[in-house]
Amino acid sequence: MTARLVIGSRGSPLALAQSEWVRDRLATAHPELQVEIEVIATKGDKLLDVPLAKIGDKGLFVKELETALLDRRIDVAAHSAKDMPTETPEGLAILAFTERENVHDVFVARPGGGVRGLADLAPGAVVGSSSLRRRSQLLALRPDLKIVDIRGNVQTRLRKVEEEHMTGTVLAAAGLARLGQSQLAAFAFGFEEMLPAVGQGALAVEGRAGDERVSALVEPLRHEPTALAVRAERALMRTLQGGCQVPIAGLARLDGNELVLHAFVGSLDGRTSVRDEDSGPANDPEALGWQLAARLLGDGADRILAEVRGEA
Repeated sequence: MTARLVIGSRGSPLALAQSEWVRDRLATAHPELQVEIEVIATKGDKLLDVPLAKIGDKGLFVKELETALLDRRIDVAAHSAKDMPTETPEGLAILAFTERENVHDVFVARPGGGVRGLADLAPGAVVGSSSLRRRSQLLALRPDLKIVDIRGNVQTRLRKVEEEHMTGTVLAAAGLARLGQSQLAAFAFGFEEMLPAVGQGALAVEGRAGDERVSALVEPLRHEPTALAVRAERALMRTLQGGCQVPIAGLARLDGNELVLHAFVGSLDGRTSVRDEDSGPANDPEALGWQLAARLLGDGADRILAEVRGEA
């Protein structure tokens, strides 16, 4: 009998592109394996008329997929790593973090806007984004901008930008690349301007803990430098008790035998923020995340986060 593996995926074009990427690599690594994709709608896909920060659920885009894993309807779930809560449900485990794509955020302008940098945006320009992280960092750079909530998949957001005559929106470069639409980016933000979301650019392949067959099949997808970086970022986020409801950014990179971690915590209006970096041994990424988070909290991030949670 032919060996079979079922991947659970959200139904958006980007989620399917990511799941197809996983499927194709598994099929190449295991020619005898029959790999299928099952589409599962999540709460975050259904509640499109509510700002993410108002829903108050850290598992908006993963819970239904995790339920399907626990019910054995699927064998693995393919997620954007940035959508993953920092706590994994009992009985499940992240089996692989895949090699990262471009981790930058990019600005996608309405056609004909002539935008080549943030300075090209007119005073009071309207920018669509549902991300509190992006909102905070944009307003820190340009307090005159008007940030309006905009949700939906990439295509929906781009359509809303045009229909509602916004100047543009901010998206992950990795998502555009996976959709074959990198040319839509007017410019990329430097990390000194905008740090990405924790896990941005990487995929997380989740499965059942202790499932040795599936774990062995997924082995070719694992990318250790990405895994070390994302583990440090997730430890930072977990210590700060972050999620969709708070403006937290983090990015780690491997530098020889050390990890370097950059982080940002900001207020909703961008007026107050704490930004710092730290480094530590690559073989203990969680310790680096905890260490930097503790320093941020001591430098005022605790007050910023308490205020944000009261406003969001």
